[in-house]
Amino acid sequence: MISVIIPSGDDPAHLPRALAPLVAGVADGLVREAIVVDDGAHPENAAIAEAAGCTLVHAPGSRARRLIAGAKAARGDWFLFLQPDTFLCDGWLDETRRFVRRPGAQSRAGTFRLGFEEETPLPRRIALSARLRTHMFGLPYDDQGLLISRRLYDMTGGHHDMDGKEIDDLSRRIGRKRLTLLRSELIADLAKHERRRAAAFARYFKSAKAAED
Repeated sequence: MISVIIPSGDDPAHLPRALAPLVAGVADGLVREAIVVDDGAHPENAAIAEAAGCTLVHAPGSRARRLIAGAKAARGDWFLFLQPDTFLCDGWLDETRRFVRRPGAQSRAGTFRLGFEEETPLPRRIALSARLRTHMFGLPYDDQGLLISRRLYDMTGGHHDMDGKEIDDLSRRIGRKRLTLLRSELIADLAKHERRRAAAFARYFKSAKAAED
């Protein structure tokens, strides 16, 4: 039913942890396949994916191109996009199953609550900020994952190759009213999340400055 799509990252050591929670989904029959889309920069990613029994797709270039290539290769009626340095927490399987079986679910998308292993004030503030951002604006971070039916993905045009802005772009086309914040957490790497968030702010201010000029 669900094709899990993971674009390769720059730290292959994280990938086994991202794949581990999916085993229960495969055994349950909810997860049809796990697709790792590799850009070729780190051969370890391909080796880990093949050892884990994943479908391996090669797509050099930007992360957006890897997401697009994964969706094209997927065979499931649903897509679950995950980052390679995140992992799903207990409870995700039951909640995901309930979500995709709801009446009208194919017209909605879901995203997970952002969490971190560090129990200090900073990650708690970031997680709360992500929750508010998702509730108020329908803009989850890429570390929160995206569960979306093939039908809605195709209807909204899927990911566009937008130099790191493809997640927000697709979320805006989905719209806040069609996005559900799930209760289960997706645990992210704090340092990597902060670097991606800083890069996103830099791109935003660069675009704003270009618009003023």
